[in-house]
Amino acid sequence: MGGMHPSVAGLIEEAREGESFLGRLESRLSRSYSSARGERSRAVLRVQAVALRAIRDFLDSRGFLELLPPIIGPVTDPGIRGARQVSFDYYGREYRVMSSAILYKQAAATALGRIYFVSPNVRLEPPETALTGRHLTEFVQVDVEAAGMDYLGAMDLAEDLIRHVIRAVREESARELEALGRELPECAAPFPRIPHREAVGILRSMGLEADGGSEISWEGEVALSSRFDTPFFVYDYPAGSRGFYDREDPDRPGILRDFDALYPEGFGEAVSGAEREYEYERVAARMRDSGEDPSRYGWYMEMLREGIEPSAGFGIGVERLTRFLCGLEGVWEARFCPKVAGIHSP
Repeated sequence: MGGMHPSVAGLIEEAREGESFLGRLESRLSRSYSSARGERSRAVLRVQAVALRAIRDFLDSRGFLELLPPIIGPVTDPGIRGARQVSFDYYGREYRVMSSAILYKQAAATALGRIYFVSPNVRLEPPETALTGRHLTEFVQVDVEAAGMDYLGAMDLAEDLIRHVIRAVREESARELEALGRELPECAAPFPRIPHREAVGILRSMGLEADGGSEISWEGEVALSSRFDTPFFVYDYPAGSRGFYDREDPDRPGILRDFDALYPEGFGEAVSGAEREYEYERVAARMRDSGEDPSRYGWYMEMLREGIEPSAGFGIGVERLTRFLCGLEGVWEARFCPKVAGIHSP
């Protein structure tokens, strides 16, 4: 079993101070345009460049095609855990800035088989997320999707990707890791895989509240990941806890064929993925159950009527990956000119 990384423990202790911590963070971010001049920041951004190149090399070697990501559209992912979408007038119609390209991934996988985006995302996160160390309002996610893949295959792919990136950073960024005082944990395969119900039981045994019918809370993710010294998966989330696009198991009603990968040492969520619902009637029913109006998703529903390929995939946040690789206090250290909820900065 592992323990919490000192950077995470320090952040949690500081965050308990609330307003004083936010004041220091705001002061720090007010001059974020100059942050890359420091040796620490330059080391972090060099590691990030190596990691991003390793992601591309890995996916290209597995037959995935990189596509330019959509940035705006009439609809975007509604399953963003309390965050708000950014909407604007687009020649007389309401359009939205992408909070996730997940709907477009399904379309692209039908057309091209194996695809990925290196995709900018914007989410107006609740102000309290400034204290988590894991949330930005502007971030980049590598979105991966493959036609004909199931969620077990997607977990295998995500595991191989994380291990490939860690190896690349160890080999190419040893000097930067040393400068940052970061010793990456061993991440041997296979990563542990824990059903959601078991993860809930572990959290309850730790004296924490955990709802068996919901996603694991941010605090729960930190607590759970502090128990491990290698990345691990939580899978088979309950229906209703995720978006309408995550496939419900036909043989196990109430269980989604989806997963998260979590980093160890308290760093929390790394990857979120699933098989996709791809049948029009099932998607429409799932939308209505979650309070979504199918008529708002015009092009997407039309695509489903015409028929698309079954697929699975995942997204991995580049800044969260960088935070783990470098052992950083917060994701704001993992981006040039970061945007944190409630804080006005360059």
